[in-house]
Amino acid sequence: MPVSEGSDFPVDNLPYGVFSTPGTPRRVGVAIGGWVLDLGAVLDDPDFRAPALNAHLSRGPERWAEVRARIVELLTDERRRPLVEPNLIPLDRVTLHLPFEVADYVDFYASEHHAANLGRILRPGQDPLPPNWRHLPLGYHGRAGTVVVSGTPVVRPRGQHLEHGAPGPVDGPSRRLDVEVELGFVVGVPTVPGESVPTSRFDRHVFGVVLLNDWSARDLQAWEYVPLGPFLGKSFATSISPWVVPMAALRAARVPGPPQSPEPVGYLREERHWSLDITFELELNGEVVSRPPFAQMYWSPAQLLAHLTANGAALRTGDLYASGTVSGPGPGEAGSLIELTWGGTRPLRLRDGSARTFLEDGDVVTIRASAPSASGGRLGFGALTGRVLPAVPRPER
Repeated sequence: MPVSEGSDFPVDNLPYGVFSTPGTPRRVGVAIGGWVLDLGAVLDDPDFRAPALNAHLSRGPERWAEVRARIVELLTDERRRPLVEPNLIPLDRVTLHLPFEVADYVDFYASEHHAANLGRILRPGQDPLPPNWRHLPLGYHGRAGTVVVSGTPVVRPRGQHLEHGAPGPVDGPSRRLDVEVELGFVVGVPTVPGESVPTSRFDRHVFGVVLLNDWSARDLQAWEYVPLGPFLGKSFATSISPWVVPMAALRAARVPGPPQSPEPVGYLREERHWSLDITFELELNGEVVSRPPFAQMYWSPAQLLAHLTANGAALRTGDLYASGTVSGPGPGEAGSLIELTWGGTRPLRLRDGSARTFLEDGDVVTIRASAPSASGGRLGFGALTGRVLPAVPRPER
């Protein structure tokens, strides 16, 4: 398959998604260059004629590797052209859907730079990190039913928030709507209740990754989060990209993670602490405003999974867990507007002359990312996009 230079989807990527064309059902395909290969048609496997990836996710790493090798063969062996060519559909002619049925959703807080920035903004003069932060990955359970695919509009949430200097809370549309640039991990192989997953078995359970935007209403969140943490300020929408990039495609992106001190307790230790060399781009209305680096994340993907299951909580096929906001140490490396505008005190100036502290109705947020590929080039994850719609009025009593 000829793939144009700079494409997100070279043959050493092959991300999985769910697509349809007018008058046809949803089914599974892989992206290659500017095309989608219909897997159900070329592999004659009912797993890929399903409207979600879950059946394939559940098969485990041996089957994942077998199918990937077969797809590579189909796309690189000239003798396979009569089978492949009729089942390639241009990307601009398909509709992309949520790629898997989300079982549970958990969001972590794994970036030391993000956590420290928020601590300095929200608790000036105090230690920016809580005392437990370097001992365990902090997280919260989200709402799986509000995970949506890229392109789905996001309605501005309403809720209680406390205006500065007001005697009590008011109910109304959020005025501090924010984004969070994150990486989401898609679980394939489940576990049984009581079983925990050691860091060494991460790639036996996690199939791949998606880009993720954990939309956040900072004013709702600030009023509600003590003492139980995020709730309505987060649960209204979480967007993910339509393509699941397999962990097998990211082997060349594995890099050492930052040093950890103190040494983690036993179940969080890794033989080799590793992260992923993924660089994100955060666009606001078509303008890149930040480039967060994932390689700076303090807690690794394997440590997040180990902690998620440390108490014996069972994994399910289709579980999604997210890294938390990706932020780096340098200017222009923050993955949220609350950091980029320092809590709204330093407005972000855009090329069109406008300024933003938080999102306005009509704003379009796009997240992209790239990583080293096995062939020495780069691979991408596709775009993750969402437009902010005005809040919906509450119904009259």
